[in-house]
Amino acid sequence: MRVVNDDHATGTGEPAERGGTPSTTPAAVLSSSTVLPVTIADIWEAYKLLKPLLHHTPLTPSRTLREMTGAEVYLKAENMQRSGSFKVRGASYKLSRLSEQDYQRGVIAASAGNHAQGVAIAAAQHKIPCTIVMPETAPLAKVMATQGYGAEVVLHGFTYDDAYQRCLELQEQTGATFIHAFDDPDIIAGQGTLGLEMLSDLPDADAILVPIGGGGLIAGIAIAARALRPNITIIGVQAAGAPSCRSSLDAGRPLELPSITTVADGIAVKRPGELTFSVIQRLVDEVVLVDDEAIISAVLFLMERCKMLVEGAGAVGVAALLSGTVKLPGKKVLVPLTGGNIDINLVGRFIEHGLAAAGRYFVIHTRLEDRPGELMRFLSIIADMRINVIDVRHQRISSHLPIMQREETLTLETRDRAQCEQLLQRLRAAGYVVEEAQSLD
Repeated sequence: MRVVNDDHATGTGEPAERGGTPSTTPAAVLSSSTVLPVTIADIWEAYKLLKPLLHHTPLTPSRTLREMTGAEVYLKAENMQRSGSFKVRGASYKLSRLSEQDYQRGVIAASAGNHAQGVAIAAAQHKIPCTIVMPETAPLAKVMATQGYGAEVVLHGFTYDDAYQRCLELQEQTGATFIHAFDDPDIIAGQGTLGLEMLSDLPDADAILVPIGGGGLIAGIAIAARALRPNITIIGVQAAGAPSCRSSLDAGRPLELPSITTVADGIAVKRPGELTFSVIQRLVDEVVLVDDEAIISAVLFLMERCKMLVEGAGAVGVAALLSGTVKLPGKKVLVPLTGGNIDINLVGRFIEHGLAAAGRYFVIHTRLEDRPGELMRFLSIIADMRINVIDVRHQRISSHLPIMQREETLTLETRDRAQCEQLLQRLRAAGYVVEEAQSLD
């Protein structure tokens, strides 16, 4: 791996083919008697086939994350992969193994977005008819991109699982070959090539933080990582609002959650796969949860400090580190940024919400006497603190306002939460009744 200045680097080393089955790991036993749906040999086969088709994405050490967390963090920029996510790995490998008869019947898949684009772009390469069923809540950017690759898109339901059930119905009607998003040996093997790449670029890594939706990525990475570096720590990260894998591990079997909600739509899956769950149960050390606030903060951090656009699902590993959910001081930590297909409208909402949560956007309400110069005197206190005023909204006509008063709502650009508190103290000390708003609305 060639390291460039500060937060930027490129990893272009090729994996040296090696394997072996370690006798023990911190989480599980991986021996010759362990039956897994995919072997390291399968992942090597996938890597050789995919190598000329896909990008070997950069591995970037982050000085800022090292200073903030104490860990040596290396970000794998899979958001720069073809189709904008790792999903094209598994999809391309799966389609390459289909028969000529399968090609003629076409393929069908269910996806919240990234698998859709991966299957669509692979189908276009092979000139295979392709239908994708997506939830109605799928980001518009992902829907349009999938259509742009030539696939027919059917919108159905509100979650991946709703789309999945509709997909099975259409598959039975049409006879098309179903391409599962995660619970398929070829998909798992294709996703596992990401693990080979990361460990070729950083062979002495101590830990990997991997997002979990249905579990295809972490299953493939875990199989590859345990073969190449037996004692590496493998930690899965899920959204707290969609903890299907974590709940299933607690129960000892795959469970389906009744409902899920998270900004990380790419990992919003109600139930892990049967195959993927068996691998996670045996080879993954721990699965942790991060809430939406942490995910949004991580997306903003990656934009502002690392100059990378990453979707919520792709940022959960960084969220786990920044929130302190995972602490690995002094360790070399691999964090794949698994996708960058985020709706631009959502980016704006993330920015506003994240800045408000960090105390960098601050909204206040107050009542002022409706006379010349009163607003200027109020604003002079704000100006003295070098705080920028973004927006001022006046309200004079209201049944709850005295006739000689007006209500002001100000949106301010502040340095941090401490400065917000200082401003409130100064305004109240000057005799103003000021309330903090709960949102930017």
